[in-house]
Amino acid sequence: MLAIAAAVLFAIALLFQLAAIGAGTVITASTLTTAGLLCIALHMSGVATNRKAWSRRRR
Repeated sequence: MLAIAAAVLFAIALLFQLAAIGAGTVITASTLTTAGLLCIALHMSGVATNRKAWSRRRR
C-alpha cells in the first residue's frame, strides 16, 4: 500500500515540476518527492505488512 502511495506522490511531483506550479511554499515538487521516497523506504523496511503470513511454519 505504501508503494502505491509513493507512486501517486511521485506522479503529483512530476506534474508540479512539468507545469512549474506549487501549492504554496510548503508543498512543492521536492517535498512530494521526499514524501514519496519516505513511503518507499517504509515499504522496503516492511512497515504495514501482514506479519502473520511470514510467521507460518510448515509442519
